[in-house]
Amino acid sequence: MAKSIAVVAANGHSGQLIVKEALERGHDVTVFVRSENRTRAHKAVIKDIMELTAQDLEGFDAVVDAFGVWAPEDLPQYSTTLAHLSDILSGSNTRLLVVGGAGSLYLNSEHSLTVADAPDFPEEFKLVAYAAAESLAALRKRDDVRWTYISPACDFQADGERTGQYILGGEELTVNERGESIISYADFAIAMIDEIESGNHVGQRISVVRK
Repeated sequence: MAKSIAVVAANGHSGQLIVKEALERGHDVTVFVRSENRTRAHKAVIKDIMELTAQDLEGFDAVVDAFGVWAPEDLPQYSTTLAHLSDILSGSNTRLLVVGGAGSLYLNSEHSLTVADAPDFPEEFKLVAYAAAESLAALRKRDDVRWTYISPACDFQADGERTGQYILGGEELTVNERGESIISYADFAIAMIDEIESGNHVGQRISVVRK
């Protein structure tokens, strides 16, 4: 059954592939972008994420938050934008699905050590990882929003192969049988639309890795 899906900050590579996957499966997709629509969606609203209202997102089955930034001065926006989307979806039946980060995945069963805390985690990604982790921590406190946070594998490949297969994990870093923590943006998009179509991980963080 076709779903009505909004993809926010859809012009990024991840957002574009999520839009493509949803359209190819016959879903009704609307994108919200700050500038000219670069996705395959015919329905586009040009509006800054912080200017979106509850009315803008009313009636959608799911809203995908594909927001992402790298510049240090922009990193607080991970929390502010996700908080804003949560606020305008508060109390509604619309699901909020977040394109998350891998840095906040746990390395131990006690959930005291994350990927970003590991000594071999690249220094240049730490600030982004911690910013995304802060936004997840705030999201976990929301019981008024039907949220799902999806973390990719550590090696998140923008131009990686679309294999069509992935392993669904949870809070802890999951590797495949070859010991890899890898996923392409295309396979991540498959997992995202699978979750919208048939998943029920509301109020949970899940993770995906190539099979």
